[in-house]
Amino acid sequence: MALTGSDLVARALQKQGVDTFFYIMGAPMLSVESAALALGLRGIDVRHEQAAAMAAHAYARLLNRPGVCMAASGPGTTNLITGVAHAFADCTPVVALGGSSPESQSHKGTFQEIDQLAMLSPCTKWSDRVHRPERIPELLGRAIREAMSGKPGPVYLDLPADVLFAEVDEERVEWPEPWDPARRPRPAAAPAEVRALTDLLAEAERPVVVSGMGVLWSEAEAELQTFVEAAGIPFYTTPQGRGAIPEDHELCYPAARSTAFREADLILIVGTRMNYIIGHASPPRFGAAAKIARIDISPEEIATSSRRLDVGVVADARTALTQLTGAIRSRVTQKNFAAWRDRLAEQNRSKLAEHERTLADDAVPIHPLRLCRELRDFMDREAILCVDGQEILNYGRQVIPTYVPRHRLNSGTFGTMGVGLPLGVGAKVACPDRPVIVLHGDGSFGMNAMEFDTAVRCELPILVVISLNGGWTGDPEKERPGRELGYTRFDKMAEALGGYGEYVEKPDDIRPALERAMAEVDSGRPALVNVVTDWRARATTAAFTKYVT
Repeated sequence: MALTGSDLVARALQKQGVDTFFYIMGAPMLSVESAALALGLRGIDVRHEQAAAMAAHAYARLLNRPGVCMAASGPGTTNLITGVAHAFADCTPVVALGGSSPESQSHKGTFQEIDQLAMLSPCTKWSDRVHRPERIPELLGRAIREAMSGKPGPVYLDLPADVLFAEVDEERVEWPEPWDPARRPRPAAAPAEVRALTDLLAEAERPVVVSGMGVLWSEAEAELQTFVEAAGIPFYTTPQGRGAIPEDHELCYPAARSTAFREADLILIVGTRMNYIIGHASPPRFGAAAKIARIDISPEEIATSSRRLDVGVVADARTALTQLTGAIRSRVTQKNFAAWRDRLAEQNRSKLAEHERTLADDAVPIHPLRLCRELRDFMDREAILCVDGQEILNYGRQVIPTYVPRHRLNSGTFGTMGVGLPLGVGAKVACPDRPVIVLHGDGSFGMNAMEFDTAVRCELPILVVISLNGGWTGDPEKERPGRELGYTRFDKMAEALGGYGEYVEKPDDIRPALERAMAEVDSGRPALVNVVTDWRARATTAAFTKYVT
């Protein structure tokens, strides 16, 4: 039986366990998309290719499996780049498939001819071009294994039109083993490394654990909680790693974060990079005399740590945390750090009480903190929250906790604007039974606003809440060029696209509007609540970088 290259792409995806892809129709990928749909894969057709990559990103994060996006040749594939680069910065396994101009016509100026592989290579973990149709299953299988192995990341496979249209005898095709998450390598820490970590913990007086997405990719959230409870160590996560342990846990002291970092004498970093997000674990954010230990699956991460490590361990987080929990039993217990926890707990209590008074602000225009408080108190504990913007991103980080692993998605390490609504679309596809809420700044919403149409067409009932401060950022002095955007009635746009819309100007009207909107979502209709907020409000959270946009 003869199969086309397009048939082989579709069958290879199915055999690898892929059941969903995000795309915009276009040649030469039309035949791939048709074949995949005929096999029963679900195709979510978005309104911009970057949104396809971003939705695949959310799908991958929530399900701990590859998210697949595909695009037509030329501008279709170049439009993927921002979403793929976002996944690269966030170490997320997005599998991007791009159609390309025929190889037989290369260097002849054929339609949409451009070196897509060269453009995607710098922002992917692995990339390649298929030259012969019979190798499609092999290379697609490799793409998925590359995306999911070690430190995850996006991959790209370039699919020339003549390779997709070529026919090959099915008997000549070799089908690789499907990717199996149960068989992923889980390297252990060496016994000497476990002893060294245990010694550091036994000698410490004020340790903290800082964890990131690596814990979630390793599916080590239960092991992390078991370890911190056994040792009685305060824990903190990166924004991307939130929810690994519920943030109302007794060992979580969010309002004492700065004190904990500054005064800790041991920082154990698990499954996250020592980048700007955690201030490179360096002074002044962290104490200069603190001991530093790291557990990471990537040898490159350990080798290139931005601060000298006292102990660096190349290991899987789940395996290493299990080893460490067993090793500390006779030497480290909750009693070791009782005084340290008491200090952080007292500071946490006093600051939270002060913070709650700030959140009760009744001013008009509405302060973004009040909007975040209303949303916090309204949200279901297991809701998936996608946050995108500038001021609202920072305010949301301060106010809204996360209780479930993988249920917090945001603009990420790359600081990508416009991800919110696409992330919400991907999240709802991945977890149709969970509430999905997108908290957006008005500027960032405008970048992919038409994905609200995707939510309507594809019957993905999500709730979008917009902080409408009339521009790109808080600007109390009105000194930033290009800041002004006006107060767009996005609620009317939502209605025009077939969804439900609300417009809110007073703080006491937020909760009723959210309730009405969520009732519409529960009935199967996407909804948008457009909340006018104070254009002067600037978030005062600690700066991640030395500059602001």
